[in-house]
Amino acid sequence: MSDEERRDSLADQAAAWIPPWERPTPPTPRTETEPEPAADAEPVGAPSAEAAPEPSVDLGGKRPSEGPNSSKIYPPGETAGESAGEPEAIRRAVEPVRVAEDAVGGDVRPAEPEGQSGVGVPGKRGRRRPAPEPEPAPVLDDAELRGALEAILLVVDQPVSELTLAQVLEQSPERIGPMLDEIAAGYTAAGHGFELRRAAGGWRLYTRPEYATYVERFVLEGQSVRLTQAALETLAVIAYKQPVTRSRISAIRGVNCDGVIRTLVSRGLVEECGTEADSGAFLYRTTTMFLEKLGLNSVDDLPPLAPFLPDDVEELADATR
Repeated sequence: MSDEERRDSLADQAAAWIPPWERPTPPTPRTETEPEPAADAEPVGAPSAEAAPEPSVDLGGKRPSEGPNSSKIYPPGETAGESAGEPEAIRRAVEPVRVAEDAVGGDVRPAEPEGQSGVGVPGKRGRRRPAPEPEPAPVLDDAELRGALEAILLVVDQPVSELTLAQVLEQSPERIGPMLDEIAAGYTAAGHGFELRRAAGGWRLYTRPEYATYVERFVLEGQSVRLTQAALETLAVIAYKQPVTRSRISAIRGVNCDGVIRTLVSRGLVEECGTEADSGAFLYRTTTMFLEKLGLNSVDDLPPLAPFLPDDVEELADATR
């Protein structure tokens, strides 16, 4: 069937369609007690003579709520809710939703109240609101950044890294390093009794070597905290051979070093760092405190041993074998 024949057929069906409220009501069976109706009485439900003639319906009578593929026809001015007997209040509430459904061609739900996105509510569609972006940290000027770094360095009890300072101050790490160098150069140029020095992978304030005598007099108060010769030799072996086992240290020194190693561990200068794969013996290395006491940034800054070795070291090594 062509499109033109289909439109003619639909138009004929629409022209012959009678609304439900205008259709004649079938006669009710009369009982013996009911009187017969008068001959000129109009049947119940029959259309009145004053009723308006049924308007013709063309293809424009299709309801938007039926969608583009619907074949149901309504007369102009009639809604689906009226033909189905829906109350007027329900029809008015549903009609905007039906119009919206036809506009988007899919399932549309009523608009949600303001401030609700429908996220996490079953059966609701909603656009997830993006999380608010955190406000960027204020950029400190050079004077304020310098003061903040000096205040932190005065209270630290061990060297602090540039990354830690950048995280605490919420500033770029690229600004921290140059500013610390500038502060250190300023202390040196001003001739202060302290200096800012890099040590053990971080930065810390130290007293200047030329004032060490006064500092020792104040701190030690006559107490001797010097290490014994055996402890110094053992500490030197660990520093240059780390990680190293006890047996290796004893072999280098030629004596048992268990007691000396325990002393160094209790002083915080040496620590265990695992076990040897072959023998399972404990390995020892120097600590961060060791670097702080010597004012070194890492063990790579230790002075080379070659200038301190005797000229006949090979002969001495052969003699001990």
